[in-house]
Amino acid sequence: MIYWMDFARSLLGIREVPGKGNNLTIMGWGKKLGAKILGIPYTADSLPWCGLYVAYVMEHCGFVPPPIAVRASEWGKWGRKLLNPRLGCILVFTRKGGGHVGFYVGEDATHLHVLGGNQGDAVSITRIPKDRLSEMRWPEGFPLPKPQVVVLDAKGAPVTKGEA
Repeated sequence: MIYWMDFARSLLGIREVPGKGNNLTIMGWGKKLGAKILGIPYTADSLPWCGLYVAYVMEHCGFVPPPIAVRASEWGKWGRKLLNPRLGCILVFTRKGGGHVGFYVGEDATHLHVLGGNQGDAVSITRIPKDRLSEMRWPEGFPLPKPQVVVLDAKGAPVTKGEA
C-alpha cells in the first residue's frame, strides 16, 4: 500500500487564487514547511508550487524532502532512482523555463498520468508526454514494490497545458 497516495489524493481540487489573492491552504503548506525545507520563503501561490505540494505530502507522511524542495529538479536527486514505474513514485519532468514534479498514477501509450500540484493552477491529475520525463524516484528505505505499469485510457483525460 502506498499510503502517501491516499493523502496526496485527498488534496485534489485545491487551486491557487487568480490575481493578487492567495489560497490560504497552499500558503499554509509553505508556512508549515518553511524556508528550511523549501529553500526559500514561500510568499505567494503564484510562485511555482508543484515541489511545495510534493514536499507537503511527503513530509506529512514522515519523509524528509530534499534540500530546496520547492524546486522540481531537486526531487530528481532525492531517494532511490527507479528504472521502471511504481504506483506513487515521484516523477520529475523537464519543461521550458524549469521542471515539474508529481506522483505516478498510470500511463497510456504516449503520456504519463500524474497527480501533482500546480497543474492548471490546481492539484489535479493530468497527462504529461513521456518524452519530458527525466527521473523516477522512490523514498529511500521504504519497501520497493515490483515494477507496476498502470495502463490507463487516454480518452477524456486532460493533457497538461502548463505546470507553472
